[in-house]
Amino acid sequence: MAVTDMPEFIRADGPDKVTGTGRYTADMTLTGQLVAKFKYAEVTHAIITKLDVEAARAIPGVFAVLTAADVPDIRFTYGIADRTLFATDRVRFEGEIVAAVAAISDDVAQQALDAIVFEYDELPPIVDLEAAIADGAALVHPDVDSYVVTGDTPHSGNVATHSSIAMGNAEEAMSNAATVVTSRYVADASHATPIEPRAVVAQWEGERVTVYTSTQVPFDARNLVCEALELPANRVRIIAPHLGGGFGGKCGGHFEPHIAALARAAKRPVKLVFSRWEEFIAPDRRREGMIIDITTGVDADGKIVARTGNILLDNGAYLADSAFFPQAAAMHVAGPYVIPNVFIDSRLVYTNHQPSGSVRAPTAPQGCWAVESHTDEIAAAIGMDPLDFRRKNIVTTGSVGAVGQTYDEIGLDQCLELAAESAGWGNDLPDDEALGISVGWWPSFHSPAGAYAKMHGDGSIQVITGASECGTGSVMTLRMLAADELGVDQTDIELVYQDTGAAPAGPGSSGSMTLFNHGRAVERAARQIADQIKELAATELEANAADIVLADGKASVAGTPTVSVPIVELAGSSPDGEILGSATTEDIEWPEIKGSTCLGDQGFSSWMAPQFSCHVVRVKVDKDTGVSRVLEVHAAHDSGTIINPIAAHGQIEGGVTMGIGQALTEGTQYDDAGRQRNAGLLEYKLQTIADAPKITTQFVEIYTPNAGPRGAKGLAEAPNVATCGAVNNAISAAIGKRIYQLPMTAERVWAAMNDISLEEA
Repeated sequence: MAVTDMPEFIRADGPDKVTGTGRYTADMTLTGQLVAKFKYAEVTHAIITKLDVEAARAIPGVFAVLTAADVPDIRFTYGIADRTLFATDRVRFEGEIVAAVAAISDDVAQQALDAIVFEYDELPPIVDLEAAIADGAALVHPDVDSYVVTGDTPHSGNVATHSSIAMGNAEEAMSNAATVVTSRYVADASHATPIEPRAVVAQWEGERVTVYTSTQVPFDARNLVCEALELPANRVRIIAPHLGGGFGGKCGGHFEPHIAALARAAKRPVKLVFSRWEEFIAPDRRREGMIIDITTGVDADGKIVARTGNILLDNGAYLADSAFFPQAAAMHVAGPYVIPNVFIDSRLVYTNHQPSGSVRAPTAPQGCWAVESHTDEIAAAIGMDPLDFRRKNIVTTGSVGAVGQTYDEIGLDQCLELAAESAGWGNDLPDDEALGISVGWWPSFHSPAGAYAKMHGDGSIQVITGASECGTGSVMTLRMLAADELGVDQTDIELVYQDTGAAPAGPGSSGSMTLFNHGRAVERAARQIADQIKELAATELEANAADIVLADGKASVAGTPTVSVPIVELAGSSPDGEILGSATTEDIEWPEIKGSTCLGDQGFSSWMAPQFSCHVVRVKVDKDTGVSRVLEVHAAHDSGTIINPIAAHGQIEGGVTMGIGQALTEGTQYDDAGRQRNAGLLEYKLQTIADAPKITTQFVEIYTPNAGPRGAKGLAEAPNVATCGAVNNAISAAIGKRIYQLPMTAERVWAAMNDISLEEA
């Protein structure tokens, strides 16, 4: 069956979610369950002088109070092991956990928090990126040189990691360029902001703990519990009930070890549910703030000949999964352009802000916003239409990109034309409206993943996968792949997922890896069952197994569909009572992709199965107030083969809407001490359905060999990349002035129109 002939997408989790019967982590209630609460630093930088929890422990109804003294003294985090479960000698951001309480009720837990004596000597907060890397700057981690370092993680002082892209001779090429344009762009930090707040429930049975948690990556969460509490993997089980969104913010492990430790100490189940304020200030996954300096040289024909860049990224107080951010950011500032001479330097900087981490396409919206805004500045400087400038310079099939990677068949040029045509590029618009264009890219990621499959004697089927479903529908698509391999209806297949005690390990829902990796594993496991069914059918029908076709619940001989036997009968005839399949992606020979040699190579020096996109937006600006509204978005994407069109369109629409929020309203504001001023949904302005514009989506489907199942690429993060840049280019075209800070709030647009700074306004 061809992919385009696959049946309509049916979500196995749909009925539970739309009827309200589905259970999320916050819905869990276990016998004897206690309430967990955390004591936070609420200061950004301080030396701890006193921490006394004895009064809290003495309160009736308090079952456990933990501090750093009560858990193993272990530093963890990939790249630089810079973090402990609880603050030890100092605190480094406002959401750092000082102590944890388990009590009989919410009120008693709060009493215990209030009884904790926490005293400190406050230190000047380190929050300015450029000041933090200056000679003689105070250090966020004075003992950083004693921390364990893993991977290629160059670091020094407040520079947590450092990466660069170097190809050709950028300095010489720049000196010979006909036109040189320099820009500085500054992006504020922002948040993933899933509607479901984080929740964790832990229960011990003897020496084994089961943790129910709202995580996108159950196996990463398990690994953190094992590492932080010094437990073997067979004593830790992570189960993720239905997940109410994540957007990368629920990647990695977070608070599972704290609650597991509390439950062990209390000898009762313990449950944590975050308030919205906690959801903003405590997690170590927020979108990083950035300062991006770019200089580009072009020749007399408008071809890019050189680019240099300097990028500073706000890491916050601790590394999460951010070690690869400098290299990712450098790739985005290079952009999907042919540039023969490149030098881009990128540094991840420790500050006393909340830690940064994976939020949907980390570093990409900000990097793309900066480089695509800069691209329009170049086009204006040489008097060329922005669309024509991109036509002349983007990578196409066979191009050598900015890191020396040669691209196989890709469709960015087709995306460019489709989006521009759909938007009516060049048509007249009212004076307060304009179109903006932006191109973007994002890699696909290979990660080991496994799957089990079972066909029972009654013909029913189970697929057991390490994948996670955070709302995208990617896990649900796995049923479609298995059903297609087995020739059955997808409703005959039960999915078992988000349970480390049942499934083989996998990357979960992160990095657009769900279908890309787990899909390959599920296909292979289902194919093993299909091969066994064909052997049984060949015996029954007196044919060759190679001639057996599985479709519509029957095994038939190719060319003679009436000569068939129901698959359910074959399942029942299996001598073992059930038919099993098991597969992994670890033995797949993924293509070696060669790029440049970079300092601080975190795996981003070249991109496997890169996705490409072009977004064109139409924006209306109120020139009296600076309020901007996106009226239309025309998105064209090369994401390889589209297996599940309904889910794919949904991903584009969701990613675009999220991108509009990042463009116009979403940004973290800080007071002078580095504390968040808008840690709540009233002050932190998300886009709502009332703000969503008309979104037109088109796919350039190019079969991509050696990628995801059936030539698919990743998809979930790519729609979040190009929107911000297109919005800025549209606003700038409408008002005749450029915005250099993200988000492009009404105040910032108004100030740009009136040629004043916000401080002067």
